[in-house]
Amino acid sequence: MLSATILPALKANRSFLWVWVLGALAALGTFVFVNLGRWLDREDPLQKAAAIAVLSGRMPDRALEAARLYKQGYAPQVWLSYSVEPAATLQKYSIPYAGEETYDRLLLLHEGVPDDAIRILDPPIVNTADEMRTFGNALRQQGEKKLIIVTSKVHTRRAAALWRILASKDGQAIVHGVSDDGLRIDHWWRNTSDALDVVREVLGLFNAWAGLPLQPAQN
Repeated sequence: MLSATILPALKANRSFLWVWVLGALAALGTFVFVNLGRWLDREDPLQKAAAIAVLSGRMPDRALEAARLYKQGYAPQVWLSYSVEPAATLQKYSIPYAGEETYDRLLLLHEGVPDDAIRILDPPIVNTADEMRTFGNALRQQGEKKLIIVTSKVHTRRAAALWRILASKDGQAIVHGVSDDGLRIDHWWRNTSDALDVVREVLGLFNAWAGLPLQPAQN
């Protein structure tokens, strides 16, 4: 008789517990999903530095932001990296291509950055990890301690993580996002472009935290 009373109560309590757990997980998942774009935007307070490094991609936004920071007096130099692609692939078909660094340099000049303040650094890069090594080496060789890195807002957290992993021994990176890069950070799931950016950054962060086991594909 006692067991007939207790067992249904235990089952009911267990069912209630599962409903509560699933509800809590759903609420947590929704919170993480909604705030993921905002979490990826991880920027440092601006400080004066030795140079402003422009990460490749998203022309013209990043170069224009670097020019604004230069004109505001945050650094005396602007550094650019350069990639062998897509020039190397196009060369197979005898199609000339001026690299992104060429256009970034022209943008900087157009915005009033003097030519002698612009440096295009060796060696050529394939991805953001390569850029961090290149910029870190340049910072160390120049004997300086601080560098401003300009990228898109959604890319700032991964950029900071890669610097910490690959180049923190070379000095301090001040990671800065483009002031208005168009990312709808509070509603990133509403269009494919923003959604792809967020997914790519999350996957890139997992790769960085795991020690970069995934390397760029070789053509």
